[in-house]
Amino acid sequence: MHVYGIKNCNTVKKALTWLEENNVPYTFHDFKKEGVTVEKLRAWEDETGWEPLVNKRGTTWRQLSPTEQNAVRDAESANKLMQVKTSVIKRPVIESSNGIILGFDEAEYETKLK
Repeated sequence: MHVYGIKNCNTVKKALTWLEENNVPYTFHDFKKEGVTVEKLRAWEDETGWEPLVNKRGTTWRQLSPTEQNAVRDAESANKLMQVKTSVIKRPVIESSNGIILGFDEAEYETKLK
C-alpha cells in the first residue's frame, strides 16, 4: 500500500498514526520532496475523477487568484496545477488493494484497510 501526502499535513499525520496504531504496513511518498507525475494523477483520476483530487477547501486553493482558480476547468488544467502546487492535492491519497482512498475517514479506513 502507498500513502501519498505531505508529512507536516495534519490530516496526513492522523492517517499515518491510524495506520501505525492498526499495524497496517505502508510506503510513504512525500509530494514536497518527490513531486507527482501526470501519469500518477491520471491513474487516480481514472478511479476518482479529477475534481475530488483538487482540495478546494485548503489554504493553497484559497491563496490562488480568482483567475488561477477559474483556469482549473478540466483534468488537464487541474493536473498542471497539482504538479506545480502539490499542496492543492487532497491528502492523503492512499492506493490500496481496495482502490483509492482520499483524505482521512476512520470508518472508511476500518472497512477498507483492515
